[in-house]
Amino acid sequence: MRGYYPSYMKRFFKENNIKIDMLSGDEELIQQYTTDFLSFSYYMSTVIASKAEEQLTGNFSWSGSNPYLETSDWGWQIDPVGLRILLNQLYDRYQKPLFIVENGLGAEDHPDAHGEIVDDYRINYLRSHIHAMKEAIEDGVELMGYLPWGCIDLVSCSTGEMRKRYGFIYVDKNNEGEGTLERSRKKSFLWYKNVIKSNGQNL
Repeated sequence: MRGYYPSYMKRFFKENNIKIDMLSGDEELIQQYTTDFLSFSYYMSTVIASKAEEQLTGNFSWSGSNPYLETSDWGWQIDPVGLRILLNQLYDRYQKPLFIVENGLGAEDHPDAHGEIVDDYRINYLRSHIHAMKEAIEDGVELMGYLPWGCIDLVSCSTGEMRKRYGFIYVDKNNEGEGTLERSRKKSFLWYKNVIKSNGQNL
């Protein structure tokens, strides 16, 4: 990110008998061609658990449960303020533009009597996180982009199941592989369409 190894890495290399082969001019090239921006995924914040049995498992993360936060159907902490804090921390540390490439809510979606998916919980999740991004921008963070996860229901990476849905578009398929694969728009589809059209002004 900065064009050079942090000082503590040099000690780590030395104590672990790691030798980085450098040719003449390599360090200058690394300094000249630094990273243009930092992209990352954000779904939840975490806290440290004092006991292993108290840990929650997220997407490649393990943590304790924060009793002051709401959780998703899968126990993931819903923390838009945590996103604002992270944006500020990363921007303060690296002074590079930031890009959120994944953010969303995994939930069980069920069609109502009219066959519609009224996923206000997903809208509320995304609205609160977009609001947190706006606050971070007001704080001075250079945020170059945002991508929600995801556009359409698909097999969840973290659990390998269809019933954990993230999309704006519902896919008629269950965990057992049963269903027509018919697609239908959820309420969040039309809401997010308006968010895009208004460049985030209409939440």
